[in-house]
Amino acid sequence: MLMNKKGKTTEQETEKLTDNENVEQTEQMSADSAQEEVETVEENTTKEADPTKQIEELQTEIGRLKEKLEEADNRYLRLQADFDNFRRRTRLDQEASEKYRAQAIVTDLLSVLDNFERALQIEAENEQTKSLLEGVDMVYRGLLDALKKEGVKPIEAVGKEFDPQKHHAVMQGEDENFPAGVVIEEFQKGYLLKDRVIRPSMVKVNQ
Repeated sequence: MLMNKKGKTTEQETEKLTDNENVEQTEQMSADSAQEEVETVEENTTKEADPTKQIEELQTEIGRLKEKLEEADNRYLRLQADFDNFRRRTRLDQEASEKYRAQAIVTDLLSVLDNFERALQIEAENEQTKSLLEGVDMVYRGLLDALKKEGVKPIEAVGKEFDPQKHHAVMQGEDENFPAGVVIEEFQKGYLLKDRVIRPSMVKVNQ
């Protein structure tokens, strides 16, 4: 009976000692964890309290933002320049379209003018032919006046210095009455629509 009691007492004491050790370990771990937290807070506080490092970080961030702003400004300027060029081209195209709107019909009428001019070169042999030519001349002049209102005018050729932009040389000749490089004969009349050549004059140029 005594041994059983002593044995029981010893087992209870062993369990009590184990519980004490567990409590001590738990308290030690809690203390270590609290110490780590304190050290972390102190480290963060030290970093936050370092004005030099904060300034460096702010300067770095400012530099990065400036680069992004400059890049955005450059993109905006390029887009603005592209838009201005597009708007200018569109305006010029509209102005040209309005300015030369009659070019297509005028070009078609040039052959009609040529035929009128050929007809008017015929010599009248009688009053009937003469009367007919007078009627043709009236129609021809009326057509010229209508074209003139649209900005059409003949290119001056004979006696003028040869201009490859306005004259198409098909022959060369020699004429003492004209200096070299001057148009001495016109085979087909050329025309301007405002400031644009719609057909160059076909000419002979003095050597």
